[in-house]
Amino acid sequence: MKSRRTLQSWVRGSVSRQAGSAWLFAAFVWTAVPAPGQEVEIPEVFSETIDVRVVNVEVVVTDRQGNRIQGLKPSDFELLVDGEPTPIAYFTEVEDGLARGARDGDMAAVPSVDPNAPVGTNFLIFIDDLFSIKRDRNRVLDRLRDDLRTLRPVDRVAIVAFDGKTAETLTGWTKASTGLDEALVRARERPTRGMKQLTARSLADTDRQVRADVEAVQPVASRSLRSLFSRAQHSYRQRLTNQLESSVLAAMATMRQFSGQPGRKVMLLLAGGWPRSVAIYTRANLPDGGLPRDRRIMSEDDLYGPLVSTANLIGFSLYPVDVPGPMRGFGGDASRGFRANAAIDPADASAAALEREDTVHSTLHLLARSTGGVPLVNFRRDVALASVVADTRSYYWLGFEPRRREDDRFHQIAVRLVGRANLNARTREGYVDMSRDHELDMTAKAALLFGDPPDALPLEVHFSKPVRAGRRKMSVNVEVAIPLDQIQLLPVDGEWLSVVEVRVTAMDEGGNRSEVSFEKVPITGAQEPQPGQLFYYETDLQLRRREHSYVITVHDPLTGTNLTSTGKVGPKSI
Repeated sequence: MKSRRTLQSWVRGSVSRQAGSAWLFAAFVWTAVPAPGQEVEIPEVFSETIDVRVVNVEVVVTDRQGNRIQGLKPSDFELLVDGEPTPIAYFTEVEDGLARGARDGDMAAVPSVDPNAPVGTNFLIFIDDLFSIKRDRNRVLDRLRDDLRTLRPVDRVAIVAFDGKTAETLTGWTKASTGLDEALVRARERPTRGMKQLTARSLADTDRQVRADVEAVQPVASRSLRSLFSRAQHSYRQRLTNQLESSVLAAMATMRQFSGQPGRKVMLLLAGGWPRSVAIYTRANLPDGGLPRDRRIMSEDDLYGPLVSTANLIGFSLYPVDVPGPMRGFGGDASRGFRANAAIDPADASAAALEREDTVHSTLHLLARSTGGVPLVNFRRDVALASVVADTRSYYWLGFEPRRREDDRFHQIAVRLVGRANLNARTREGYVDMSRDHELDMTAKAALLFGDPPDALPLEVHFSKPVRAGRRKMSVNVEVAIPLDQIQLLPVDGEWLSVVEVRVTAMDEGGNRSEVSFEKVPITGAQEPQPGQLFYYETDLQLRRREHSYVITVHDPLTGTNLTSTGKVGPKSI
């Protein structure tokens, strides 16, 4: 995406809407003065500010036999962040769903938790319809419906389903007795794309086997034949990576959308089969794959790291559910695992299937371990909700205020039990000190799936007629009308000044997304703006020639105000 500010749009808009001439003139002078490459000096007051945020650390303490240990005090815990002792600011023991406070009275309780009162748990259910097979998904949903009886009146449930393009909220936060049956019935009726995933994988396996057979007969295969098979394998591998990235983004956006509910927060992640390693799953790194590794295959850190970071930052524990369940027709043990570079006989279908199941299960373990949850693998999918309810009834709830730098760096969390070497502590492994820019980028991406955020104000935008911009591409000019009475302007050196942040992103009908385009836009005027005055920002969107969902946001860093426009833009008459 290429962005720019243009005088013409401001002049045209100011004349037609009778905006004050002082603002028109100020904009003209500011734009005309800077030389190419010269930046406008922005006062320090508009620089990024650091907010204070409490990081929640829920700790499950067990003995060597796995029995829960209760009755510990804050002094029994040592909290380490990046290996350094860190003061615990809040402490509450939750015993069988009731808050017991700190017991010795020397520590503040977790905010919003009343001593000796029931502590509600918020169960956010995310249904992956992109990778799931309908039969397997509905089996899990039916068991979830049976387990609703294990919930308490103080618990809340929300359900979201994702099909690869759109995230549908089947129900917002609601009590177990209110509307969940209907939401689960709607979830059962939704189509899934898991069979298409199996077909694509089967075709890729067939292509690989055909190549192996041809090269066995003709060792020096033609260059064109090698190229043909390589392109097919590369296309499958890249498509799978894009789809996984979309599902992970949808899960992240769902957590952010539902993060405002007080109390303990967990996500049941009904994953239809997310491999930890795309290279291993597609067998692209094995001798028979015939394709070298390249940077377009996302690493597990690039793929799942943002999901873990988002969960830990806003206080979700992940409980991934193995929707496919145990592999059919194989009596082996998938927990044995495979070495990343181990050679697999192309003819050994059982070994290849076991390898794939292992990398899928490995993802579930990774997500759960990193966020303090538990993976619900194989037959545990049949008792998923009941298992999570039982696991979240008793725990220790710690909180601390980190020294925030907003540098997007990972910080490791460890909890030690002082003088209790015979006890084990399970908790989240760390958090990312996410910058405000990163969070706002995530908010813009989430709006592609959920529409305008609840706290966002409407933003008026106008699109020009799309024009061709090369093979299979189009260019669309968009004009953004920023209402000056919705942002904060300050008097600086005799002028009124604001610096807003404009973000633009888009996603096509196939689920392919652009990167978030970002620009800081100074706004100046000689006089204080009057109600109804507008400032115009213009940008060009370079897109494929197909329909896109778009998100345009304007953020005011002084007040935290967000203005958002979402909608559709397409080639129409091109």
